[in-house]
Amino acid sequence: MTETTYWLEHAWLGTHVEPGVALEVTDGRITAVRTGTPAPPQGAEVLRGLTLPGLANSHSHAFHRALRGTVQVGSGTFWTWREVMYQVADRLTPDTYHALARAVYAEMALAGITSVGEFHYVHHAPGGTSYADPNAMGEALIAAAQEAGIRITLLDTAYLSSGFGQAPNHHQLRFSDGTAEAWAERCSVLKDRDHARIGAAVHSVRAVPAGQLATVARWAQERRAPLHVHLSEQTAENDACQETHGCTPTQLLAENGVLGPRATGVHNTHLTDTDIALLGDSGTGTCMCPTTERDLADGIGPAVALQRAGSPLCLGSDSHAVVDLLEEARAMELNERLRTRTRGHWPAAALLRAASADGHAALGWDEAGTLEPGALADFTTIALDSVRTAGPPPRLGAETAVFAASAADVCHTVVGGRHVVRDGAHALVPDVPKALADAVAALRG
Repeated sequence: MTETTYWLEHAWLGTHVEPGVALEVTDGRITAVRTGTPAPPQGAEVLRGLTLPGLANSHSHAFHRALRGTVQVGSGTFWTWREVMYQVADRLTPDTYHALARAVYAEMALAGITSVGEFHYVHHAPGGTSYADPNAMGEALIAAAQEAGIRITLLDTAYLSSGFGQAPNHHQLRFSDGTAEAWAERCSVLKDRDHARIGAAVHSVRAVPAGQLATVARWAQERRAPLHVHLSEQTAENDACQETHGCTPTQLLAENGVLGPRATGVHNTHLTDTDIALLGDSGTGTCMCPTTERDLADGIGPAVALQRAGSPLCLGSDSHAVVDLLEEARAMELNERLRTRTRGHWPAAALLRAASADGHAALGWDEAGTLEPGALADFTTIALDSVRTAGPPPRLGAETAVFAASAADVCHTVVGGRHVVRDGAHALVPDVPKALADAVAALRG
């Protein structure tokens, strides 16, 4: 049995900032939360600043991190960006993907992220040949998360076609299992671990034929696993779905049993009122990825309307143009201000919940994302004395975190009661910038 007491100078307890909180942790879970503790108990680990529940990055493509900076020259669209992305995907191997993902997940830990949802579709070798272990790429990601000290939900993704009625192109052959049944057979071999859970994903309605959507949905339902899907990110996909099926992508998913309380639509950008009602009434979540959506010129999704309809919100860094869940939370509010020219659509508490508890729930880690007895001992501490955060009173720590702080202000990250980041340094990956640079250089050859 491992017991540790953490003394938090200030703690966000879901509704307010509480000064002087002692967390008792046993075997990786919080066993007691003691308020009114003005001084650290003897032997306690002292965390100065504002401690939040660990952040959940609900949508990640780890290999997109290799694109950072290289796709910012010239003009274009999502579709031209995608061609550059394919070039990186073509060069991945289990070893290079492991090295890159380990560094990316370490970058996430430095940003206060304790769980990641990895939307994983690079399954096979170039040309579509299976590796000796058909799940070699997924296992590389699971191992990378463990070595970086964070939790992972591997959202193993069905990706079977390049468009409605079209076979995979030469880049996409390594994504495809051929049929949803073959996808289900392969990913059924993957197993949960202490730090890892296995979920499912439909890449998009253009990438999984309508007649095979139910197979993916059934696989997830039988296992009570998360099921995610890229949804209406681009108007071109909406138009093609209307032309092929006479309905929107959301309606097609509803007709084939994909929507529901364990499902999450990623982006949910270009929706009709009927779409919003279908998502809300079914309890399907929404994962907004504002930094990627603005980087790719996708548009601003109707997050306020979705939440009002009953769709819980969570956040992801997606293509990792930046890795900063505080920026994702801030951007969701600020995007809405730009769109409506009014302020104050979500209080800081709601934005923090999207970045923590609701994100963890979307990834199947319902016991994470809060500082309360029984929860996983996953939390992160933000400095309140940096050039960005100094000045506001600690009682406004939630507002300071969301509207002023950045990933650079994270000083500690604890996962399962164990320090992964201490005083801004990663405990398991000694030089994260070098690990990132080396991994990216290996992909560029």
